Amino acid sequence: MSRFRVWMMAIRPPTLTAAIVPVAVGTAVAWHDGVRAPLAAFITLVAALALQAGANLANDLSDFRRGADTDTRLGPIRVTQRGLLTERQVTGGVIVFFLLATFGGLYLTYLGGWPIVAIGLASMLAAVTYTGGPWPFGYRGLGEVFVFIFFGVVAVAGTYYVQTCAAGACLVTNDVLAASLPVALTVTAILVVNNVRDIDQDRLAGKYTLAVYLGRRLARWELVVVVAGAYLAAGALWLSGDFSVWVLLSWLSVPAAIMPVVVPFKRTDGPPLNAALRGMARLHLIFGLLLAIGLSN
Repeated sequence: MSRFRVWMMAIRPPTLTAAIVPVAVGTAVAWHDGVRAPLAAFITLVAALALQAGANLANDLSDFRRGADTDTRLGPIRVTQRGLLTERQVTGGVIVFFLLATFGGLYLTYLGGWPIVAIGLASMLAAVTYTGGPWPFGYRGLGEVFVFIFFGVVAVAGTYYVQTCAAGACLVTNDVLAASLPVALTVTAILVVNNVRDIDQDRLAGKYTLAVYLGRRLARWELVVVVAGAYLAAGALWLSGDFSVWVLLSWLSVPAAIMPVVVPFKRTDGPPLNAALRGMARLHLIFGLLLAIGLSN
C-alpha cells in the first residue's frame, strides 16, 4: 500500500463533507444577504478541511491508545491500530493539519478579531478531547452534542460571520443560526450511524457513546428523528418567510436518505453498515449543497 493511500485512509476523505457543507451553507446565506467575500469563503474552507482532517487523526490515535480500535472492529481500517502509521507519525499529522488551520485562521482573525481565535482554539481543543485527554466526552455520550455545535451551528455561523466582517460589518443573524440547524442535524446523523455500527465494540471497550446508553433499538430511532428533523428544519426556513421556496430543493435528497436510514434497522454486520455510513456522508453533502443553492436565491 502506497504512503499516499495510507494517509488518505487516515484522514478519511468521505468525512470531509462535514467541513464542506457548513461553509457552503454559511456562504449561501451571506450571498442571500448581499455579501460577496470569495477569499474569506475559500480560506474558511481550507481551514475547516484542515481541522476535520486533524480531528480524524486525533480520533484515530486516541481510540487506539484507549483500546477502542481492535482486530474485531467492524468499521474501515484505522491506520494506527493496523500499524500502517506509527503513533509519532499520526501525532505529527495532527500537528501539521492544525498548523495549516492556524495559518488560515490568521487571515480570518484579521477579518473577524478575537471571536475567530476563540472558535479556532475551542475547535482544536474539542477535536483532541473528543476521544483523548483525561475526560474524553465522546466516551460519555456527548459526541452528538459536540458534532451538532461545532460542525453545525458554529461552522455555519462562523463562515457567515467572517464574510460579513470582510464586507465591513461583523454579524451573526437569526437567519444564519436557523440555516445552521439542518446542517447540524445531518452531520450528527453521520455520527449516529457510526455509533450504531460500533455499539458492541464500544461497549466492550468502555466507550459509552449515546448509542451504547440508548441501546441499539432506540439508537436506530434516534437516527430517524435526526434525519427527519433536518428536513423539517429546512422546511421551516421557507415557512419563516425569510427564504424562498427554493430551500425545499434540499428535499430532493430524500431518495438518498432511504438506504443509510433503513440499513441500520436491518443489519448489524460491518460491510452493510459501512456502506450506510458512506451513504449518510453522501446524503449530508447532497442535502447541504441543495440547501445552499436554495438559500442563495
